[in-house]
Amino acid sequence: MNRAAVTLSAICLALSGCTAKATPSANPEEPGPAPALRLVAYDSCEELAASLRAATQQAVGPWGLNNAPGGILTTFNKGGAVPEASVADSQARAAGSQEHSTTNTHEAGVDEPDAVKTDGRRIVTLSRGHLIVVDAASRKVTGDLALEGASDAKRGAAGADRLLLSGDRALLLGYDFSDPVNGGVRLTLVDLTGAPKVAGAYHIDGALVDARQIGTVARVVIRSAPRIAFPDVTRFDTDEARIAANRSAIAAAPVEAWLPRWTTVDGGGKKADGQVGCGDVRLPETYSGTSLLTVTTFDLAAPALGTGLPVTVAADGGTVYANGPSLYVANDQRWRNPALMVKRGGPAPDPKTQLFKFTLAGAAKPKYVAAGEVPGWLLNQYSLSEWDGRLRVATTAEDASTVYVLEQRGGALAEAGKVGGLGKGERIYSVRFIGTTGYVVTFRQTDPLYTLDLSNPAAPRTLGELKITGYSAYLHPAGEGRLIGVGQEANGQGRVQGLQVSLFDVHDLTRPARLAQFQVPDTWSAAEFDPHAFLFWPQTGSLVLPVTGNQPSALVLTVHDDKVTQAGVIKHPGRYAGMQRSLVIGGTLWTLSDQGLQANDLSTLAQQAWLPLT
Repeated sequence: MNRAAVTLSAICLALSGCTAKATPSANPEEPGPAPALRLVAYDSCEELAASLRAATQQAVGPWGLNNAPGGILTTFNKGGAVPEASVADSQARAAGSQEHSTTNTHEAGVDEPDAVKTDGRRIVTLSRGHLIVVDAASRKVTGDLALEGASDAKRGAAGADRLLLSGDRALLLGYDFSDPVNGGVRLTLVDLTGAPKVAGAYHIDGALVDARQIGTVARVVIRSAPRIAFPDVTRFDTDEARIAANRSAIAAAPVEAWLPRWTTVDGGGKKADGQVGCGDVRLPETYSGTSLLTVTTFDLAAPALGTGLPVTVAADGGTVYANGPSLYVANDQRWRNPALMVKRGGPAPDPKTQLFKFTLAGAAKPKYVAAGEVPGWLLNQYSLSEWDGRLRVATTAEDASTVYVLEQRGGALAEAGKVGGLGKGERIYSVRFIGTTGYVVTFRQTDPLYTLDLSNPAAPRTLGELKITGYSAYLHPAGEGRLIGVGQEANGQGRVQGLQVSLFDVHDLTRPARLAQFQVPDTWSAAEFDPHAFLFWPQTGSLVLPVTGNQPSALVLTVHDDKVTQAGVIKHPGRYAGMQRSLVIGGTLWTLSDQGLQANDLSTLAQQAWLPLT
């Protein structure tokens, strides 16, 4: 048996009865001090197929893999290399560019895909199967590209809903509807010099998890499930017979059924097809065969998208976090159905989050270097933060929440320290790590805001706690000693009452205090669960939030010293024009809804232009 084994982690990736084991090599390349999970790479497709079949057969249920994954995550890292984005972005700001806001992202220098982007000179967005380019100075549409399949989803890729921008290139991310059975992810590279035109496309099996961009290089994370044709099991009377029939189908499936296929097309229409190779798949010792996780790499400055340089691991993942030198993919297994597992004879699984670490360097293929596991479930990518080479992870288990500090030891993400007991009987509603300080909000009936000292990785500790009604679902730094919270007000019984914006004083971490709050009864904001919808412009103290209530609008607040006051409300034509995003270019505040783009003077909020996007 010819295999290359890499020691990676001190975790057990047992997936509650749906697992199989790969026999590790006796000579690991990177031994760590902790017991290690070995990732095995098979040179033989026959050996890989046998291992994948065995794992998937244990995972399959009476109705197939419908309960499995697949198909249908402010201060830059201390001690790490500064991303090349700062240089690339400055070069991309051509003549005519104005001071402007950018997508509200987790880490400085690491961009995230969103519905709209700007470089200070133009606005690029997606609307009803079209890529729209707006000149910021003239406030006019200067480009309109109909995407493939826009008028007929059966023909192509009318599923692009977010994009990344690098100089004169835009990368559109979406789904491919040309194959209604297998679907897939479609990436479209658009050249924005002159009239926008397609410069390349890339299709790969699976579902889009997320993407991150550093400089001109985008990393796109894909989750895929095996393409297995299961028999009609309705003719069987028992679950045992159905499972047996499904296992027979898995036993007959070729190895290609698991391996993601990709197709790339350059600007001239030249097409190339490929598939992840057997030797490029890494298998943990214990894993589920129901999902593969693939990280692809694209340099947007290159003439074409190329092969994507896929790196594949037999694992699942739902949350992506990157800080420049590192990219993490987390899987907290919430796709599992505990009741179904108990019915099938297994115990309900304890909540756990698996973490997979990749290192990034330029446009090279990511290197998979370590893995780990912590108890509990994540809230979102803001539950993760790497600082000084260590990963902080905030999770909620059954009884309380905990922040873990993990450090890489060989191939393991091992625990260096932890602080627990946060919000007993409650769950995490928001997390923010800023340098060596952590902020955690838990909620059930009241909202404790915890302040954490993480300066000593081996002994993190809780410094302060502020109890108020309601909760903050998103936390944002607002200058030294200030923190903005966006969430919901609630009564003493925990019943939510409407949008709430809070301004916290955190100069003294042992005594956090709320300085001001602003409420809009019977409303909510998309910024509560999507930070990309949040805009804070420190130059003027402007805070802009999309608000949903009786009539959608963009709420404009001013945050200054110890006050939060209303500056105005922006509405778009049409009663149901749902607000999505806001951005600042020069002295203009732009807002995007599902009906169009509107320009307002940032100081007076007087309307300057309306551009319908229909």
